Amino acid sequence: MTKRTTIIEIITVLNIILFLYTGIAKIMDYSVFKEQLAVSPILGFVAKPVALLLPWVEFVIVVLLVIPRWRLKGLYACFALMTLFTAYIIALFSISKEMPCSCGGIIELLSWQQHIAFNAVFIGLNLWAIMLLKKEKKELKKEWTEENEFKVSHG
Repeated sequence: MTKRTTIIEIITVLNIILFLYTGIAKIMDYSVFKEQLAVSPILGFVAKPVALLLPWVEFVIVVLLVIPRWRLKGLYACFALMTLFTAYIIALFSISKEMPCSCGGIIELLSWQQHIAFNAVFIGLNLWAIMLLKKEKKELKKEWTEENEFKVSHG
């Protein structure tokens, strides 16, 4: 296993743990999660559909990450969702420093600044994994093409 593949796998596992954990935490404390969204000045008007859909979106992302063929799509989805979460946190933080966190589980214990730093790390890791995986796929495609060209020419 190459160093690049190991890095991709580690980042993938970190994302799987994060999204499984937060999805399960949101479902287990669904009423609290929904109530916290309901008091949000940004998402309050769509609290119920967001509370219903978000954990399932997180689980779909986990499935994308687990299946190697769909991993790149999963990493893009992680990057997009973490970027949206971060934008949401920054927007909430700019409105009020006392808003409750609706993240789920122990992540709720982070301050707004810690949330932003935590999310920024995951955004960076996801970008890195996306770049590495795209490079890996490009090299595999090149190797496959060269191998088949050799077979055809020496057939």
